Amino acid sequence: MQNFISPEWIALAALCLATAAAAVWWLSPAPQRKGMEQELLAGDSSADAVFLFDDTRLIGWSAGARKLIGTQAGKFSWATLRDTLARSYPGLPQSPAMLRDVGPLTLSGTAAADTDEAHCEWIDGITRVQLRRHAGAANDKSASGQELTTLRAAVHQAPYPVWLQSDDGEVTWTNLAYDDLSLKLRGRGASTEEPMFENLEEPMSSGRAERLSITMPETGKKLWYNISTTETEAGWLCHAVDVNAVVDAEIAQRNFVQTLAKTFAQLSIGLAIFDRNRQLVLFNPVLIDLTALPASFLSSRPNLLSFFDRLRDQRMMPEPKNYTSWRHQMADLVEAAAEGRYQETWSLPSGSVYSVSGRPHPDGAVAFLFEDITAEITLTRQFRSEIEMGQSVLDQMDEAVAVFSADGTLTVSNSAYHKMWRMDPDASFAKVAIQDAAKVWQELCDPTPAWGEVQDFVAGRENREPWWAEVRLRDGTELSCKVTPVPNGSTMVSFRQLAPTIMPEAQKKFALPPT
Repeated sequence: MQNFISPEWIALAALCLATAAAAVWWLSPAPQRKGMEQELLAGDSSADAVFLFDDTRLIGWSAGARKLIGTQAGKFSWATLRDTLARSYPGLPQSPAMLRDVGPLTLSGTAAADTDEAHCEWIDGITRVQLRRHAGAANDKSASGQELTTLRAAVHQAPYPVWLQSDDGEVTWTNLAYDDLSLKLRGRGASTEEPMFENLEEPMSSGRAERLSITMPETGKKLWYNISTTETEAGWLCHAVDVNAVVDAEIAQRNFVQTLAKTFAQLSIGLAIFDRNRQLVLFNPVLIDLTALPASFLSSRPNLLSFFDRLRDQRMMPEPKNYTSWRHQMADLVEAAAEGRYQETWSLPSGSVYSVSGRPHPDGAVAFLFEDITAEITLTRQFRSEIEMGQSVLDQMDEAVAVFSADGTLTVSNSAYHKMWRMDPDASFAKVAIQDAAKVWQELCDPTPAWGEVQDFVAGRENREPWWAEVRLRDGTELSCKVTPVPNGSTMVSFRQLAPTIMPEAQKKFALPPT
């Protein structure tokens, strides 16, 4: 049989051979690249550790680096190197790309470092890190070097997050606190170039610390920080100070104030609290009803003088007689309120009457209480008017009348009683008891057992039937003494000139002896 190979088969075989050759060439290490790696590793001290990275992948290392790499060469990356050397050489870049932008970087080692410094540089796409000692003086560091090391260690080990962020928003360097926070929020293996704190435009533009929050992914809780930024040649240096305790305190205070506001809303007394700067910080709805001040005005946090000026304009306080001394009066009012001495009754032009008091509050604050006592004052005036009318009626009677309470105290008497017994209860602040009155009666009258009976009747609670008796003054005037129980355990004792035909004979207890 004759073998026959077509031209198509020959072309196909040639194409496969060419493709395989290209693949082998592509996958094999470039002699130039391999030569560069050998050149970068050549001449290094055996005591120095040298690491070569292609982006974040380890592609070569010196003999001195083996003890740090160990058996993890296949998994050793830039992140691994940074985690290993973070405490020894503070300031290692977040990613090798930073070295391409800023140039070579030499980091002084801390007390925990085995060598004096770490030298990092980017050379034609390869990042080289060398841990080296100073030539000729392994342990002798200059004063400036020691100071630089101390400063770097202080920033790197600061208790709050510090990081360097480029204008493009990429994180190029972080300290340990930032790394710990990133680990807590994102877990291990997350991108370190993505910033945790977003929206830094405001602190960057204002130059002031701004409060920002980040959210815990598992619990949804917000963590609050005061973010401050400083522009440097390498980018924006950012600081994050933990203010969660401050935020929690503010929330607790706000909740407490809201609780107070809800409590004060149920009061019938108007409340206005001014802080140490004499600005209104808290008021309740009743204050709006009592003062007729707009809610918008009160919500604008007016100062104390503006508040009282507005009250005067609304005719909700007594009109000052001298307006030129108005400010001085307000100053005295505030001083008295701060000392807890202010207590006034305002009679308003509308006829309403307010009780206004000032009380000191913690931290230099002062509170004013407004209570509408119009109904109370009206009732008091009405009651006083009725008492005055009743007293006037009693004073017009010819009969001498005295009323004793259940405890034996003289509560009511008329002018005829004062004239007959030559006494005025209002002349002394001391109370007049039934014993005092009986002593006066006994001194001005002939002896009679009636006064003892009167005292027993006033003090007694049983057998309180009305009765009367005949008594005679020492000038010979004959009187009838009538004893009558009245409500609430009181007793009325009345005297008038004897008229037997008028007094019930059946209630007579004592008669006069014949003259």
